[in-house]
Amino acid sequence: MEFELKPDTDYIELIKLLKALNIAESGAQAKNMVEDGLAELNGKPENRKRAKVRRGDEVKIFDYTIHVK
Repeated sequence: MEFELKPDTDYIELIKLLKALNIAESGAQAKNMVEDGLAELNGKPENRKRAKVRRGDEVKIFDYTIHVK
């Protein structure tokens, strides 16, 4: 499943992105997903829960692909 996101700010933190798109039910669940190494940012594993996701980035987690525009 693919999502496209247009943030209102320069960046969005990875865990907030997962929560905003309802991939995670809570911030704690999003934090655990990232810490468990389930997320990729631009094709590389990302385990920093507060990683800054910016325009042009791509996040993958489970069968979700998120394009940040």
